[in-house]
Amino acid sequence: MAPIPPGIRFLCSFNKDQWYRAFTFTLTFLLYTSFHLSRKPISIVKGELHKNCSQVSELSVPSSSSQIPSSLHSDGDCSWKPFDKSNYKQLLGAMDYSFLCAYAVGMYLSGIIGERLPIRLYLTAGMVTSGLFTCLFGLGYVYNIHSLGFYIFVQVANGLVQTTGWPSVVTCIGNWFGKGRRGLIMGLWNSHTSVGNILGSLIAGYWVSSNWGLSFIVPGLIIAAMGVVCFLFLIEHPNDLKSISSQSAVNGNTKLGKSLNGLNGHTETYLQYKKGTTQNWDTELLLPESVGVCVPVQQVVVVKNDGEPSAISFLGALQIPGVVEFSLCLLFAKLVSYTFLFWLPLYITKAAHLDAKRAGDLSTLFDVGGIVGGVLAGVISDKLGKRATTCAVMLLLAAPTLYVFSMISELGLGPTVVMLLVCGGLVNGPYALITTAVSADLGTHKSLKGNSRALSTVTAIIDGTGSVGAAVGPLLAGLLSARGWNHVFYMLMTADAFALLLLLRLVLKELRTRKPRPGPALPLKEH
Repeated sequence: MAPIPPGIRFLCSFNKDQWYRAFTFTLTFLLYTSFHLSRKPISIVKGELHKNCSQVSELSVPSSSSQIPSSLHSDGDCSWKPFDKSNYKQLLGAMDYSFLCAYAVGMYLSGIIGERLPIRLYLTAGMVTSGLFTCLFGLGYVYNIHSLGFYIFVQVANGLVQTTGWPSVVTCIGNWFGKGRRGLIMGLWNSHTSVGNILGSLIAGYWVSSNWGLSFIVPGLIIAAMGVVCFLFLIEHPNDLKSISSQSAVNGNTKLGKSLNGLNGHTETYLQYKKGTTQNWDTELLLPESVGVCVPVQQVVVVKNDGEPSAISFLGALQIPGVVEFSLCLLFAKLVSYTFLFWLPLYITKAAHLDAKRAGDLSTLFDVGGIVGGVLAGVISDKLGKRATTCAVMLLLAAPTLYVFSMISELGLGPTVVMLLVCGGLVNGPYALITTAVSADLGTHKSLKGNSRALSTVTAIIDGTGSVGAAVGPLLAGLLSARGWNHVFYMLMTADAFALLLLLRLVLKELRTRKPRPGPALPLKEH
């Protein structure tokens, strides 16, 4: 007999529950990656909607025609209407604001609705409709649509349906993983944000110069396809698998059973055991060695527990200790992160004088740094047992780093690459930690006594409040950039300072208490 390969031995070392955990981890990772993949194209396409037409004309006009008057190369020659005017930054900012404002308002409702609907169906519907609206934005290029109202309507509708994503996936991952090493697990899992941004940048950048409509249509098709995958494979809670195993057991018993007439004419079900068949060890001890032994099967009636926990109210979730502080902190932290998400490629285009594709590719380094920062924040907070302190230290380091980045981003490609990585780690680290591990901790707080149905509402409150900052940040960036990009960086540093101040009370509380010893996770009641 040949020896078993070591790889197969490794795979067989995991039990069924561990395989389901890994599957849920991977599936929810890919699902939310598609959400961010579909959000990123707008930031890449901005440089194409309004080009630096003077540079375009210089590259396209031969040297022999250099005497052509410059008045022929107006801003309207190469920009996409209505973004061809001098107020294009305000118009682009309005599109960002329309999406993010709808996202912020819808997020508060999404968590409450998500607690009361099947997560799998709720998430599937959101992903398919999000894909539809993302494709609709790209069709504006195909059908030559120049109405600002059309693009704003698509952004508002897409912002509303995308709120189905975050509370749903966080609830699923929180149901499957306990509090042990949650920071590390959530830090790795939350890298889907940066992975989605990177893939979205690369996909949108591939078509941005030739056909920017495909920069939206392709990501739209991807998120819609992932919605179908969600419908087919997502398991919301470990307890949902019990129904599968119990149904299989019932089906197996039915195959072995036969109907006989019992007392008073009642029909009873019997299991028939025959000699020569393999039975359970306990059954072998109880049954005599005879042929055709029939054992009656008792009918089991499952009674629903009247004490099943109900979904928590909005005000009840706000009363959980730490929810308000972390929500307000995330408002300012997400303001900074989303300003980079929507405006970094355009800033690189203007500051480094690169085309839209190269600027989009370079902006992915910010997300690479964000992956490392999110994982580090999770590992450190697990080791120290201090989530607020970890966030505060990273916020304290982020403000001066942003100032340095604004000073050296015009000095060359090398310093810009380094600072993009560092800024990405320090900016996205607290944002990732609060939206994942902190939200899961608060959603399963000991004051809830194991009620897992609060997780979606708490997650929606925290991320919804953060989304208010995500809506305000890009809008302010569009207004302030008209006065100079240095004003945008001053705004970002001020937001970091406010985020740090809002965590001070929790930081002092953590420093006064010793690190709690890791214990078993609280059991989550079936929802």
